[in-house]
Amino acid sequence: MVNAYLDTGIQSRMNRIINPKDNRVVMFAIDHPYFQGPTTGLRNMSKTIKTLLPYCDCLMTTRGAVRNNIALEDVGKKPIMLRVTGGNSVLNEELSDEKLTVTIKESIRMDAAGVAVSVYIGSVNQQQTIINLTEMINQAEEYGIPVLAVTAVGKNMARDLRYLALASRICQDAGARIIKTYYCEDFSKLVDYVSPTPVVVAGGKYTSPPDSLQMVHNSMEAGAVGVDFGRNIFQDDNPVGMIKSIGSIVHENYTVNEALEIYNACLPAASKLD
Repeated sequence: MVNAYLDTGIQSRMNRIINPKDNRVVMFAIDHPYFQGPTTGLRNMSKTIKTLLPYCDCLMTTRGAVRNNIALEDVGKKPIMLRVTGGNSVLNEELSDEKLTVTIKESIRMDAAGVAVSVYIGSVNQQQTIINLTEMINQAEEYGIPVLAVTAVGKNMARDLRYLALASRICQDAGARIIKTYYCEDFSKLVDYVSPTPVVVAGGKYTSPPDSLQMVHNSMEAGAVGVDFGRNIFQDDNPVGMIKSIGSIVHENYTVNEALEIYNACLPAASKLD
């Protein structure tokens, strides 16, 4: 009886994160300052959130950003995927040295729909990051909260099917409810390897709008349930046009050219965030 109740809780939160009508999601990632500091596009976090929150389905962010940068009238409007690992910065060459930094009780108090943990397969801290994931899953499952596993990639790790499938499958077997990974050649195989666990695709470093939108389209065609983009939105010269274009592909099956028409239509009123 208890397990059935908790499964209901997890499914309820999963339905907040991934729209059950089309099984799709546009996550907006703004958790970068936890290790990058005031990066371009997020120096005025409040403005970034206020401008782009209406166009995403779920906001992936940090405890401090939720407390300090979401306007009172916007609290609760979109589900929060709360990052719960950290402990390092760009000043350290080994970014994989992460620990759990937010408790499950704090996540519940902040009304998080889910929590996110980075896992660095193949790094010197591989075991620690896998233990971070499993410890958080053990805690989160008790309260019916889904865990998103981020298959983080260090600068010496390949973003190919062999590596990303290995990392994603390890995260699935650990018990992650959602997997965030990078797009790669033969991505549909990766999706098959971890089916039925939903996969969202990371945006990575900023690229041009046509390239970013092509990756979104390819990811959806290959079976991803959506994307979790950050820099390719908030560092673009036309951030509103970019997130609208992404949404058109994810939720309305637009082609890249059709999405670019939406992007271009927003250009006259476009304004960089900082």
